[in-house]
Amino acid sequence: MLLSGTGRTLENFSGRIQSGQLDAQIKIVVSSRPEAYGLQRAAKLAIPNHVVARKAYRSVAAHSTAVFEILRRYDVDLVCYTGWLSLLKIPDDYLGRTVNIHPSLLPSFGGRGMYGIHVHEAVLAAGCKVSGCTVHFADQTYDTGPIILQRSCPVQDNDTPEKLAARVFEQECIAYPDAIDLIATGRVKTEAGRTRILTDRMAPPNR
Repeated sequence: MLLSGTGRTLENFSGRIQSGQLDAQIKIVVSSRPEAYGLQRAAKLAIPNHVVARKAYRSVAAHSTAVFEILRRYDVDLVCYTGWLSLLKIPDDYLGRTVNIHPSLLPSFGGRGMYGIHVHEAVLAAGCKVSGCTVHFADQTYDTGPIILQRSCPVQDNDTPEKLAARVFEQECIAYPDAIDLIATGRVKTEAGRTRILTDRMAPPNR
């Protein structure tokens, strides 16, 4: 798992794994920020964790190489961005095995600078009546990879960015584990930049 902030999604994943709702193992947590609270959550859960600070590298390529070197060391099958704020150059062997969640219904309100509370401020400013979250495969740019699934929630007339963020996060806590389960059971097929969800469970494709 890759994170830059509080690690709330890490805690959600861990709880679902422990309760048997998600058949997965969190092998490693990597943070782009040494001060990220998610590192403390990982330590409390006895999950190995590393800091690969973006500021320590001159280029996206160099930072990306360092991140994926660690992920390979732990033999990670699926990379999950969970509030990861640094653009990465994904190597060929991890394309299709790297996923992200975004707190809006992409392609609306995505792209550079659209993260965290900024997304919800933009949704409210646009007068949207519905918002939600999007789980998608990550590619080499911000928020443009093939969409795996989305969940929506209403925007209330009296919403603040914080209130809307909390409602969207409730949907994220459902959508992200569901997407991982779909991938793990081989039910996500990507064709021409779009995904199709298969009804039959099968073994995931070989690397």
